[in-house]
Amino acid sequence: MEYYYNEIDILSYDLALQYDKRTYLQYYISLLRTKHILFFSFCYDDDYNSKIIKIDLFFIGFSIYYTVNALFFNDATMHKIYENKGSFDFIYQTPQILYSSLISAVLGLLMDMLALSNDAIIDFKKNKSKEYIERKENDLKFKLKVKFILFFIFGFIFLLFFWYYLSMFGAVYRNTQAHLINDTLISFCLSLIYPFGICLIPGFLRIPALAYPEKKRIYLYKVSKLLQML
Repeated sequence: MEYYYNEIDILSYDLALQYDKRTYLQYYISLLRTKHILFFSFCYDDDYNSKIIKIDLFFIGFSIYYTVNALFFNDATMHKIYENKGSFDFIYQTPQILYSSLISAVLGLLMDMLALSNDAIIDFKKNKSKEYIERKENDLKFKLKVKFILFFIFGFIFLLFFWYYLSMFGAVYRNTQAHLINDTLISFCLSLIYPFGICLIPGFLRIPALAYPEKKRIYLYKVSKLLQML
């Protein structure tokens, strides 16, 4: 079975020397397709994840950003909005936006652990023994079924809580809706922008590590694999 790009990214050094012939630009684009939530959800099909679950994750992720930003609105925030006569103070809101972005990203990673099946299937695929495959096939199916069931249960609970909290927030603080939407859009847009910068870094190490096989730059390659996990 041929390797997908996301499988090539995690190969051992010796196997990467054999199979990874990509240029820096090709490697960078492959990282964007797997790390950028927009591309990953709607434009990337060369993996072992469910397409509908990836799309579901995208919208759950946005609802997480929306709700977490609402949780940061407190009395001090309301007072500042009153002092500014309703105008949006970007400098004052910046710490709140950054904190909410970080918390939302962590919650999103937890949901990814329940929803995505790619890593489990890749681990299963590495084993070539027919006896092992036959023995582990049912175990893998059971594991994925449990993961998917837990994902939909927790996803439903989260969405129910988000709907309830945001409804109450909107009913009580009607004049802060524009500020909440601004904060949410800014923090969510940050999550769409920073992968373009972070994905530039691993290639600076990976490509030189694989370009000169005779120099055995295995440690440089391992560092690049750690960086691509960001």
